[in-house]
Amino acid sequence: MIDKSVGSAAEAVADIYDGATVLIGGFGEAGSPIELIHALIDHGARNLTVVNNNTGSGHVGLAALIENGQVGKMICSYPRTTNSMVFPELYCSGRIELELVPQGTLAERLRAGGAGIPAFYTATSVGTPLAEGKEQRSFDGRDYVLEQALKGDFALIKCERADRHGNLVYHKTARNFAPVMAMAARTTIVQTGALVALGAIDPETVITPGIFVNRVVTVAEPAQESKLVAQGRIYP
Repeated sequence: MIDKSVGSAAEAVADIYDGATVLIGGFGEAGSPIELIHALIDHGARNLTVVNNNTGSGHVGLAALIENGQVGKMICSYPRTTNSMVFPELYCSGRIELELVPQGTLAERLRAGGAGIPAFYTATSVGTPLAEGKEQRSFDGRDYVLEQALKGDFALIKCERADRHGNLVYHKTARNFAPVMAMAARTTIVQTGALVALGAIDPETVITPGIFVNRVVTVAEPAQESKLVAQGRIYP
């Protein structure tokens, strides 16, 4: 039988290469796979294009990955939030690229990427700078902008429970972008709070089926980003 469990976060991210597009789950702190991100920092892959809802907080997790000079481009909806200390400075000094995407459009671009849909029309961003240079059409008297699907070479996501086949259950809203990112990536890497026996997860409650998952690593006591930021922690 297929066993997708791996022994460590370092092993899980070992083949992420320079220039890869990496989809990273999380809505701020909720669902952020901090241990996988820190393992990616240790691994050292550079010139990454990272897709996330925001750009991280403090000097840990995604913000630390950016601060370590490993991210060449961010694709996100909220590049600046309350504790954004890294990305704004780098962006204003021209040291990192930004593609700003409305949050609903970001989710749909990822979903389309996972569903094999190359592009779609949306009314979001019509008449704004975000529509510049993009194809536009009118349907039933309303203007729409063509948005391209978004796919990744790798996805780093976090779940509450998983089995060795890669079936995943999330903790409430901590699922956020994780299911669509798992579908949209060639290689999906998951950190789980608990690795349970086959059959321990009711099939009716599985959110991400194992077909979309390649590796699972157990992190029984994951770090909490807000606590690390409050403590002034810096990684590495």
